Amino acid sequence: MKAIDIWKTGQKTTVSFELFPPRSIKAAEKFEKAVDELVALKPDFVSVTFGAGGSTREGSRQLIEKLKNEKSQKVIAYFAGYGLGPEDIKSVLDSYQALGLENILVVRGDKPADQEDFEPHPQSLPHASDLMEFIRPQYNFCIGVAGYPEGHIEAESKETDLEYLKLKVDKGAEYIISNYFYDNQYYFDFVKRCRAIGIDVPILAGVMPVYSVKMMEMLAGLCGATITDELRQGIEALPEGDKEALVNFGIEFAVHQCEDLLRAGVPGLHIYTMDRSDSSVAIVEYLRRDGLL
Repeated sequence: MKAIDIWKTGQKTTVSFELFPPRSIKAAEKFEKAVDELVALKPDFVSVTFGAGGSTREGSRQLIEKLKNEKSQKVIAYFAGYGLGPEDIKSVLDSYQALGLENILVVRGDKPADQEDFEPHPQSLPHASDLMEFIRPQYNFCIGVAGYPEGHIEAESKETDLEYLKLKVDKGAEYIISNYFYDNQYYFDFVKRCRAIGIDVPILAGVMPVYSVKMMEMLAGLCGATITDELRQGIEALPEGDKEALVNFGIEFAVHQCEDLLRAGVPGLHIYTMDRSDSSVAIVEYLRRDGLL
């Protein structure tokens, strides 16, 4: 089933989880338990990331196949095209097509951080809009793209960033999954600005629970998400070094965000799990008990 068909009906708000292939044997052991707990919530779909420069290409494909065929999940496969040539792009997408995959999320991607000598293919496509132009005429996937409520960290301005998003939609993107934010007003303003320039596709809200202070700071630095005063003050009020209290606070903060988003009629909540299950399970179960999902 194509994801866009769910949102077209307007009858429900979707819940989805992002996963990435585990990067070690130890991580893989924990990952199996996390996947089982997330799948038990019966999400509308799960997304699987694609490593920089195709670094997790095989791992991503294997995880997609497992989720789809063994766990009976609807899967949205990320496709990050940075550095890949046309034949590599087609090889990956052909393999997704062979799995019966119907939904992908096209992003530019980044240079692999652990490969200093990485050289992009001379015919690689530099922007997600270029990937859209290459992919759309050749494949019948339901294609989504990423959106940045606070602007992409490399963008000249929010206005320029929005123009590029409009270009991706004009080239065939059917939905947008937003980067996370810790103040819902960033999302509401982003949707308003999108609608004002004719972007009329569903815009899912990305939700990132706080898992640890170190991870929060690191991820925010990478993607440009603002750590709000409210969030910082809430963390500072917790007992120092109490990891459980921090995780519980992160769940509570995310629940309040989601409640506000759901009451505003958001088409979907996309939770960035970081391959963990406890926070996501608690958030979704709370929202369902509250009758909001």
